[in-house]
Amino acid sequence: MRIGGKMLHEVILFAEKNARSGITTLELNNILEKKILSLGGEPGFKKVHGYSWASCICINEQIVHTPPSERVIKDGDVVTIDIGVFYNGLHTDSATTIQVPPNDSNVTHFLETGRKALHKAIKVAYGGNRIGHISLAFQSTIEEQGYSIVKELTGHGVGTELHEDPYIPCFLDKPLEKTLKLQQGMTLALEVMYTMGKSEITHESGGWSIRSADHSVAATFEASVALMEKETFILT
Repeated sequence: MRIGGKMLHEVILFAEKNARSGITTLELNNILEKKILSLGGEPGFKKVHGYSWASCICINEQIVHTPPSERVIKDGDVVTIDIGVFYNGLHTDSATTIQVPPNDSNVTHFLETGRKALHKAIKVAYGGNRIGHISLAFQSTIEEQGYSIVKELTGHGVGTELHEDPYIPCFLDKPLEKTLKLQQGMTLALEVMYTMGKSEITHESGGWSIRSADHSVAATFEASVALMEKETFILT
């Protein structure tokens, strides 16, 4: 997972450089798939039953699971790239959200908040803490800035399967002390999903893509990590 995660980190950086105005999300997906293969990995998302692409690429109000298409990325769009690498029998999963220039200062702050939330969650993800510590880090950071956590979607365990137990809510859904205790050796995909508007979501036609119900801009930040005693190793 460390090797696959290093590949995925390189792919995410490559995606950020290539998510530009004028390219379709399908074209972006195709170059990302070629990048994964060139590094010696496999596209992890193509191992999900019924899903045929190497990535999910969301624009503006789309939050997660949007299949690549002929939709053209435009100036000012907010683009989320979610992608996985499968290497030597193990998955890693990561996502980032960027703004295509010209930048809007409100969106810049919105995205900086998500990055900060993920960083805080990683800092509290270690053996002996609880899932609630992760959830609370996400929720408090996002809501303090007036944004909304998407409560129907969660992070998850990752390893031999792309999505495994335990599931990790982006908000504290029960008393912290009643949430699952984290164990050294766990590998998790920590994922914060949030919007500039309200938290309600809806499915777009076609079944995969999920967007904000009020069409407000959304973002996702995700990293795969390995839990150790009193610290966290960032795989991606």
